[in-house]
Amino acid sequence: MGQRMIVKIDEEKCTGCGKCVSPCAEGAIQIINGKAKVVSEELCDGMGFCIGVCPEGAITIEKRETIPFDLRKAESQPKKTDISIHCFSCGCGEDNNYLMPVRHNMESLWVCTRCLPKLIHG
Repeated sequence: MGQRMIVKIDEEKCTGCGKCVSPCAEGAIQIINGKAKVVSEELCDGMGFCIGVCPEGAITIEKRETIPFDLRKAESQPKKTDISIHCFSCGCGEDNNYLMPVRHNMESLWVCTRCLPKLIHG
């Protein structure tokens, strides 16, 4: 065990909307009994892509004592898609393009890699 950054989900704030599940490429987050939960700490890489998409502000990153991140186990997890996620600019979904969560004008949004340069450079 050692100290590292890991996701913390506040169950009081979590509404179980599930928006955090798909951005977690490692499969560390699942909805259990109507709440988002980190199902395996060894799957959480601590990158926090889930933070920007949580509409309730229920997710934070904390540094604490936990088991090491297991890249092999994370890569073996089934990938999840969310058909409700679309690029805020062109409207394409995960089935058409790679989407990334971004903060823009104080709002959490999704943008596809095709529209990202336009967002950055105007």
